[in-house]
Amino acid sequence: MLRLSPNSKIDETHYKQKLNSLKSLQTPKSVKGLSRWLAGVCILAFITMFLPWQQNIRADGELTALSPSDRPQTVETAIAGRIIEWKIREGQQVEAGDTLVRIAEIKEKYFDPDLLLRLQEQVNAKEQSIASKIKKAEALQMQANALRSGLKLKLEQTENKIVQKRLKVESDSNDVLAAKTNVAVAERQVNMYQNLYDSGLVALTKLESAKIKVQEARAKVVSAQNKLNSSRNDLEIEKLNLSTVEAEYLDKIAKSESDRSATLADIYDGEGMLAKSKNELANMIIRNQQYAIVAPQSGYIVKALKNGIGETVKEQEPLLTIMPSEPDKAVALYINAMDVPLLSVGRHVRLQFDGWPAIQFSGWPSVSVGTFGGKVSVIDQVGDQTGKYRVLISPDKREGDEEWPEELRLGSGVYGWVMLDDVPVYFELWRNLNGFPPTVSAYSKASSGSDTSKSKDKKK
Repeated sequence: MLRLSPNSKIDETHYKQKLNSLKSLQTPKSVKGLSRWLAGVCILAFITMFLPWQQNIRADGELTALSPSDRPQTVETAIAGRIIEWKIREGQQVEAGDTLVRIAEIKEKYFDPDLLLRLQEQVNAKEQSIASKIKKAEALQMQANALRSGLKLKLEQTENKIVQKRLKVESDSNDVLAAKTNVAVAERQVNMYQNLYDSGLVALTKLESAKIKVQEARAKVVSAQNKLNSSRNDLEIEKLNLSTVEAEYLDKIAKSESDRSATLADIYDGEGMLAKSKNELANMIIRNQQYAIVAPQSGYIVKALKNGIGETVKEQEPLLTIMPSEPDKAVALYINAMDVPLLSVGRHVRLQFDGWPAIQFSGWPSVSVGTFGGKVSVIDQVGDQTGKYRVLISPDKREGDEEWPEELRLGSGVYGWVMLDDVPVYFELWRNLNGFPPTVSAYSKASSGSDTSKSKDKKK
């Protein structure tokens, strides 16, 4: 029973079959298999903890266009009017310059069908009026020049007359002096004849004849003096005429210059009115062109915002939406403010578009299926009202990446992962459990990379 004998040959199998309690304590085979599997899983999980994991920033977004000109836009009317004809239908493809809608005028100021002709006639009339006034100003200028020339000639003539009068005054003065000399001579002769007559040497007739000569000489003095006074008066008159002539001509010249200045003022006013009329004419020509609303660029008509015929529209009111035919597609992701410092232009991004099945391993992008590559092109400097920042992602044409599907349409949803640096799996689990942001090294490398690229650009 105790198996103390060395010759004991009790069958162990038989022994186990007989002992029911020992039989009940035996380990099942299924448990042993499960334990092996659990041990293998634990070992595999432990090994996995040391595998590299690429950190990333997850964000939702939408498909948009990189260039603002490639995004959907509304076509507006520049003037108020009434819709009279639709040239397109929704979903139709149009080319740049195609007529979309025709509108009619609703303002009574522009009802006249010959308004352009009327405005052109006004412009022509003002141009002719200005031309006539220019000729009048030229004639007045010629008149002023002629008056200046006449004034110069008249002044020369008057000055010559003054010189002649002065010479005449000098001549008459000499005549007066000569006449006075003759009087003195005649008086000496009278005195001489008087002495001789008193002495009885000459006859009385001689004395009387000498006295008559004195009277005649005195009469000549008076006549010469009168001539001298007359010459002096003529000289003063000519001097007065000199100032009078100058004043008269200056008055005529001033009047001519005043008329010319008034004419030039009329010309300037006319030119201002002409410019205003030309402006109205040009505005009316442009307004007539606004009756036909054309496509600003090639694309597809998305939706008409106004319906029917006869409906009135206000100025700058949108009529329809047009989508450019070949937009430069991009993805707009909205990133939390905490993650924005980790981003930099050129970062690789993995994208999953709505409607395209995909299997994404964010930490191992190389084994992902159905995702598409992109790169960060633009990071907004200002966040939106929700505190998120828009990041524009453009296609990244890396080797092995698929092209973005042609069937993508702007506005569709996108889910993206902005790829950062590699870290061990255990570090990523520890970071997520504690709610920490991705590693700072990612930011430092991104910053250094962007700084390096900026320095290269500066060197270039």
